Amino acid sequence: MTDTTIPPAHVGVGTATEREISQQPDVWRETGRMVAGLRTEIEAFLAPLLAEPDLRIVLTGAGTSAFVGEVAAPALARRLRRRVDAVATTDLVSDPLSRLAEDVPTLLVSFARSGNSPESLGATDLADRVLSDVHHLVITCDPVGQLYTAHEGRARSRNLVTPRRANDEGFAMTSSFSSMLLTALLVFLGDDEALVEALATAGEQVLEARDRVQRLVERDPARIVYLGSGSLTGLARESALKVLEVTAGRVDTYFDSSLGFRHGPKAVLDDRTLAVVYGSNDPYIRRYDDDMTRELRAALGGASVQALSAGRTAPAADFGIDGVEGVDDAFLALPFAVFAQLIALHASVRAGVPTDNPFPGGAVNRVVQGVTIHPLEGR
Repeated sequence: MTDTTIPPAHVGVGTATEREISQQPDVWRETGRMVAGLRTEIEAFLAPLLAEPDLRIVLTGAGTSAFVGEVAAPALARRLRRRVDAVATTDLVSDPLSRLAEDVPTLLVSFARSGNSPESLGATDLADRVLSDVHHLVITCDPVGQLYTAHEGRARSRNLVTPRRANDEGFAMTSSFSSMLLTALLVFLGDDEALVEALATAGEQVLEARDRVQRLVERDPARIVYLGSGSLTGLARESALKVLEVTAGRVDTYFDSSLGFRHGPKAVLDDRTLAVVYGSNDPYIRRYDDDMTRELRAALGGASVQALSAGRTAPAADFGIDGVEGVDDAFLALPFAVFAQLIALHASVRAGVPTDNPFPGGAVNRVVQGVTIHPLEGR
């Protein structure tokens, strides 16, 4: 479904959001160098904590920052062979005694673009009150934000700041999301210059295909569904949020796991739905993604389904990205995220929404407002 009002191919050019999407490959390279340069300090902080056999790692943030943790947690749990939980600050603040019920040695890893959201500080303060042994790793894009400032110089805290350009000016988090995710993965899993370069090159492949991405939006979907498994379920959630944010809710979205989608949520499908399936690099997990892709194609037709994969010759793939075959899905999420961000950018322009400021009336804010952190009595 097309019309004659479609904007030119490179929509959104000149907006902060477009610039911040496009700069990501270079920002990832810079992130890799930054983490490698701080390796001695990082190891001095982490090594004693990781030596604790009962250490619980909690990845936290709000909104997109929470989804960084949802993408990273499965990979870190599997590779570190220890408990790693993704728990949003919004859940930690509203129900700390349940979310922090086990008083075990804990490393709270806080993700925040600005660190100025009330829940960012509230979560770390509550962890200090509820737990007897807690350390903090703050990964943020703003070296003057409240979260950074609160933890700077503390013996049990370590601040890490992403490259300056990752502190997005646009409403939606793009560079900030991917750079905080890459920072966390490299911090815990080790430096890998070749891997970072492969991811950056993969991101550039996606950016070079932006006209192809636009054509998907030219079909004028009223709803976009994102599906993925494991780490890529978290990416599906982030992808759905991006469209909602920059279209000011004018395009409906849904996310789920590839297996979970059949259990009721599949009811959202109709003839104006675009479905995107993120294909795992894990051969076992990928079987479920491919099953869902085939099912969606039967229901919607091939033109309304996009299956992403590493490698252009992968079975069931519509959009293949070379050079990242075999990488962990949490890393694969980076170039996949660029695809989702381009979808959102094109959808925003098509909907006539100012991408950098989709809520000029302040109904939704870049830094959340109106939150009161209530005192935790008796602790």
